[in-house]
Parts: sequence; structure tokens; C-alpha cells
Amino acid sequence: MTQRQEALKGKITQAMEQVAKDEKMSPEEIRVGLAQGTMAIPFNPLHKDCQPIGVGNGLRTKVNANIGTSADFQNIDEELNKLKSCLEAQADTVMDLSTGGDINLIRRQILAACPLPLGTVPIYQASLEDRMTPEGMFEVVEEQAKDGVDFMTIHCGVTFESIGRLKKQPRLMEVVSRGGALMMQWILENKEENPFYKNFDRLLEIARSYDVTLSLGDGMRPGSIVDAGDQAQVQELVILGDLTQRAWEAGVQVIIEGPGHVPFDQIESQIKMQKEICKGAPFYVLGPLPTDIAPGYDHITAAIGGTLAAAAGADFLCYVTPTEHLGLPTPEDVREGVIAARIAAHCADIAKGIRGAKDWDREMSKARKALNWGKQIELSIDPGKARKIHELRKSKADDVCSMCGEFCAMKISSKALKAN
Repeated sequence: MTQRQEALKGKITQAMEQVAKDEKMSPEEIRVGLAQGTMAIPFNPLHKDCQPIGVGNGLRTKVNANIGTSADFQNIDEELNKLKSCLEAQADTVMDLSTGGDINLIRRQILAACPLPLGTVPIYQASLEDRMTPEGMFEVVEEQAKDGVDFMTIHCGVTFESIGRLKKQPRLMEVVSRGGALMMQWILENKEENPFYKNFDRLLEIARSYDVTLSLGDGMRPGSIVDAGDQAQVQELVILGDLTQRAWEAGVQVIIEGPGHVPFDQIESQIKMQKEICKGAPFYVLGPLPTDIAPGYDHITAAIGGTLAAAAGADFLCYVTPTEHLGLPTPEDVREGVIAARIAAHCADIAKGIRGAKDWDREMSKARKALNWGKQIELSIDPGKARKIHELRKSKADDVCSMCGEFCAMKISSKALKAN
């Protein structure tokens, strides 16, 4: 039974109870969200020692971190170090996007070491292993499900119809999704419909058997702000909205993936449109990035867009690292990407009124008023960096920082108010 099927029957599972505890909500609230489809718990029972994480409406905005090899860098030890960075920086989920080396071995080692829900993009392995046939693609999906993968990005919305929209309204940057590009290439070369769309019921059967959450991929996401909101993007979204309903009816959990590169003034309207078309299903966004000119700083760009997107209703932020558009990230890049996305998620949670979100800030403000440096560092989103900076530029006086010294506003104002 999937978490959704249990919820529809009125049953509360251990995973629901754990999510409720983490979110400071009642188990019944979580059950109702799963039954309505506005929440998901990516939690394959075959993923041993995995912590259930809830994604969706009313829950804390979650952050995903991508790791994985490439053709040029196939060192599994480095990927495990990246996983360690993800855990230390407190990502909520991880995706293995490996495209180089022994994909099965890499995924299984990451799964064994990962206590968080793990996602994959099965078409990467199918392409790498020359299994790009309808049968081969479905075989890869089931193999990964059997290993314990919790959620999978499947590009079901890249179809003859959405490709036709792309041709009708050409883009500056055509298809920037790797999975989307591979699927489009297969469709055009074979002159056949997308197997995952054409045989969606078979995909649902696999997902239901292993309680794999389907993350319906945005293969037509814009890779430039000038392409945002075009026909191909919207048509794919309409297709995903229809497939969402079919998945729910089959008892399968769904997350919808979204853009991409979107101008700042379009982010809110796009999130609301996507939520409406996909019937309130949890929404998972890459960034979005509101400008294209910041290579080396795209983790900041994504945090700016991600804050607005999450405040407007996005539930799940995929991190972006400083190396986005430039190269494969290092463990340190991974850490920076996670922290930037977590800041964005927390800012949005305050705006959304998520339970307990503002309490963290209130405690930090109390520590600052008290000039309690130890407590401030402890409460920091990145205590290690906060401690390093404070120690490196420490003031000669214990009760102030080296920025203001004797001109510390807190110290001056508190003293003046007490004296008068």
C-alpha cells in the first residue's frame, strides 16, 4: 500500500506520524493532505533507515540537493563526500544524477549511506547503457525502484504535442533539461510517442508497487528568462496536470517540477498558474533563476527567485550551486548551494506563516540583544562559518563585535534606556 492509499482509507502510518511530529502538526492533518494530493511523503519502504520527509501545502519548504558523477568525474568517494556535505548542511532530500561510471554501483552506495529520501532521473541510466527502448526505459525504472529510490523524475510531458508547440514558437535556448532533451531526441528519431506518456498506466503500476513518488519532470522548462512562459512550457504543464489526476486515481503520490529561468516579475504568476493547473499538487522548482548573467553566483540568483516562488506557493526548492552552468560541483559548492536554498526556504516560510518559522528568528534576536555570541553562533543556519568569521575578526572586548566595538548600538541603546 502507498502512503496515499493508506491516507485515502483513513489510516495513519508511522511515516505520517513522523512527518506530523517534525512539522508540529497533527497526524490527521498530514493524512488529509496526502488524501487530497496536496502533500507527498517520498518514502520507498525498500530504502533502509530512511527518514520520512513531507513535501507540500502547509509544510515547511523543503530543499533538495543534487549530487552525482559525470563522464569526466566518476569518483564515487567524492560523491559520498558531497552526500556528507548535504547532510551537514541539512538538506531535506538528495538526488543522484550520475551520468558517468557504474550507475548501479554508485546509486546503491549513495542509497546505503543516505538517511534522506533519494531521487533519480532514470532516463540518464537508460541512455548511458544504450537501453533507450520502451522496454529498456521501464526496466530501468523498476530496477531503481527495487533498489529503494524514493522519488523519480520522469519526463512524461515531453510529447509530440509539446514538441510541436516548441517548433511553433521557437526559443532562444531550446531544451535545457537533460532528461527532456533525451526524450525529445528519442521521440523525433523514432517517430514514436513518449513511452512514459503512452504507457503511463505501466509507470503507475511500478510506482504503486514500490510507493515511488513520481516527480513529473519539466522537460520543457525555460533555460533563459526570455523563453519563460512560452507555449511549450505551458503545454507540458497542461499534460502534467492531466497525468496528476490519473496518478492520484491509481493511488500514486505526485510532485510537479517547474521552471527554470523566469523573470522576477513573472515568478509569482507562474507558480499560481502551475498550482492551479496541477490541482494543488506539491510543486518543485529549480531556482527559479530570475537573471541569466551570474555564473559563479547562481546559488544567490536561485535564492532570490526561490524565496519569491516558495512564498507564492512552491513547496520544494532544488538547490543551485555556484558552479551551475560552469561545471560539476565540489563538496564545498554543494554545501554553499544547500545553505543558500535553506535561507530562501526559511524566508518564504516566514512569509507563508509556517508554524514555528518565526520562532527561530525571535530566538536569534534575543541572543543578539543579550550580546550572547555563543548562542548567536549556535542559532546560525551555518554555525561553522559564523564561528569562523567571529573568531577571525574577534573584538578585544568580549561583549561587542569588531564591527562596531565601543559604538555597539545594542550596548549604547540598552544602557541609555536603563539610565533614563
